[in-house]
Amino acid sequence: MKNTIAVIALSSFLAVTACKKNEKVGPVEKTENKTTEGFVVDSVKVNDSTKITDSLKVSYTSKLLVFPSLKDKKLLDSIYFQNEKIKDFSKAGLQAYLDKEKNDYFNSIKNDNKDWVSDVTYAQNWYSSSHMNLMSNTNDYMHIQYVGSGYEGGAHDNYGFSERVFDLKNSKKLELKDITSMPKNKIEAILMKNIDKINSGTMDGDGEVKNSEMLLVEKIPASDNFYFDDKNLYFHYSPYEIAAFAAGDITIPVSWEDLKGTLNAEFKERMKIK
Repeated sequence: MKNTIAVIALSSFLAVTACKKNEKVGPVEKTENKTTEGFVVDSVKVNDSTKITDSLKVSYTSKLLVFPSLKDKKLLDSIYFQNEKIKDFSKAGLQAYLDKEKNDYFNSIKNDNKDWVSDVTYAQNWYSSSHMNLMSNTNDYMHIQYVGSGYEGGAHDNYGFSERVFDLKNSKKLELKDITSMPKNKIEAILMKNIDKINSGTMDGDGEVKNSEMLLVEKIPASDNFYFDDKNLYFHYSPYEIAAFAAGDITIPVSWEDLKGTLNAEFKERMKIK
């Protein structure tokens, strides 16, 4: 049976599998404006469902953040990188985009997949879900987490994460080279050393299982899927990206001390790293 979803990723769409409960849905919802120190953040959301057959219900949930004060088109294109069809970045424009995406998704299930939809003979709830979440905005570095998940038959749901940091002062997406000049192979050695610093909480009969015991790769890539706080740089990996499914998603910290002597001068000053 067909089982697909476009899972958000930084540079490509990454499909991964995981067990997850279907989400409960309701009417269209919009959040109110939030203003912190002059930085305005709003959002639009669609949360709807339809019955395809007597046995099949399909739900669609999506949330986009809205930034009324941001006008740089190149920056906005980067922020909405997973939604290339967006041309109007206003609240009304983004809401109209989500409404269209919802209708297109429902129609694709109804019209494009008639043969295998008719094979669904027992009650199922399929869904597509994607969310933009503002995690932080510190020193004009804005961290957004993108989460995508879905289920269209098969054994498990699919889900994945993407982390992006935007330099609002310079109107661009932050790259790893804007933070550190350390070669990637050296960062990857640190990632391997730090793999167990934040465990996933996976348990077996003998207690907690270390992330390092579930690795599927010999080298952990220093990917563009990163964010940071005042103590560490963090690399976030979706399920199956570097480890077995049981590990779930894994976050590996790299401390500023680990990167000492290689930090970009502007970044170090803005983040007040000693």
